[in-house]
Amino acid sequence: MSDTTAAPVGVTTPLKGIRRTAARRMVAAWEAPVFHLTIEIDMTEASKVKQVVPEATVTDVLVAAAAQALIAVPALNSYVGDDEVTVFSEANVGVAVATDKGLTVPVIHGADRLTMTEIAARRREAVDRARTGTLVRDDITGGTFTISNLGMMGIDRFDAILNIPQSAILAVGATKKRHVWTEAGGEWLPIAEFTLTCDHRSVDGATGATFLKAFSDALTTPIAV
Repeated sequence: MSDTTAAPVGVTTPLKGIRRTAARRMVAAWEAPVFHLTIEIDMTEASKVKQVVPEATVTDVLVAAAAQALIAVPALNSYVGDDEVTVFSEANVGVAVATDKGLTVPVIHGADRLTMTEIAARRREAVDRARTGTLVRDDITGGTFTISNLGMMGIDRFDAILNIPQSAILAVGATKKRHVWTEAGGEWLPIAEFTLTCDHRSVDGATGATFLKAFSDALTTPIAV
């Protein structure tokens, strides 16, 4: 009996540009020995950002908090090579942005030295250039850590793939009201889940946990201009 099943008909599109580069880096990232840590954080203070800096968003608060935590726990502010780890003194935080041509990661250089107002301005300009296809080399190079936020799309939690050679990437889930027991009793609070993916060659579990604690402390502290 002959097989008369027809092959499916589809359209083949070669990977090129951003998508081709991303595909190659993802394959390399998949080979890294990674682990994941998840923490729930009260977003009450972070959600007040527009009351303090009207032009800023929660993403800007995340960048500022990550930069602060990277300086406090520099092991995560690093690159992993075949036989070495390079730790940086400046926190260059990348923000993953989906575009029509694929995922790109514009970088907020020196985020640890910027005010919230400055971070908001630089992030807005970089994201606009990413979506209009006008990014320049400096916009996408030199990142030491990456934030990937799918919370605005309703995703509660996910594991992000390393943006190699960086040692870690932070995945941001949706902020939702949850009933939490506190010293004052039960309260409904805006809670978000954050999942840190770490390269185990440069970061161990305790160090990753220390970073998340520093990040949480920064996010739950009243916002400074």
